[in-house]
Amino acid sequence: MTHSPAPATKASAAPRRGLLVTGAVILAVLVAMVLDTTVVRVGSEADVRQQVFSPDTFGEAEFPRIQAAVEAKAVDALVLGPAALADKVAAGKEFGTASSTGAIMSVRLTGVLGTAKSGVYPVTVEGLPPEIKVRVQTGPAINGTDLRDAPGDIEFGAFKNQIEYQDAGSAINRAMKKAILDSMDTANLEGKTVEIVGAFRLVNPKNWLIAPVRITIK
Repeated sequence: MTHSPAPATKASAAPRRGLLVTGAVILAVLVAMVLDTTVVRVGSEADVRQQVFSPDTFGEAEFPRIQAAVEAKAVDALVLGPAALADKVAAGKEFGTASSTGAIMSVRLTGVLGTAKSGVYPVTVEGLPPEIKVRVQTGPAINGTDLRDAPGDIEFGAFKNQIEYQDAGSAINRAMKKAILDSMDTANLEGKTVEIVGAFRLVNPKNWLIAPVRITIK
């Protein structure tokens, strides 16, 4: 007697159906992945956003613009000093860039440098009210975010978090130092007459700590 082949056919059909179902599922997943994929062109805005933030690249790119903005807005110290002493808030509104921790003032002055302490020189400015103490930073460390905040358009919301925002300020300081201070003998400026253009935060009108954007030895 010959046995019917039907059972073997049914048994082999089941795995084939399983393979077809599995293949269909995989195909559907691949199609969904393709549809959900965004093509990013190299160098495009989307590509830049996806790159890891580089503080020094940011600082090098931004400093020339910040330097130009501070120079354009700089007020003579002999005008700014009395105004700040008379009314700090009014002086900040008239001459400065608004900031949550004190207006950023762009200033221009000519003075004689005294004895430096940790890279910070006192500056004697003839005609400035004597109660105002002026100092200028020359490094090696440049502290504060005055240069970052001076133009008023580098905002926290443009960065991923507070760390990136702080790093951006430090990188701008490094870019400034590289551009204008590294070529100077900053350790031997005592007694020199200099013209300074820079920015400081107006917290105490009697105490100016300037981050320079330009120093010219007379």
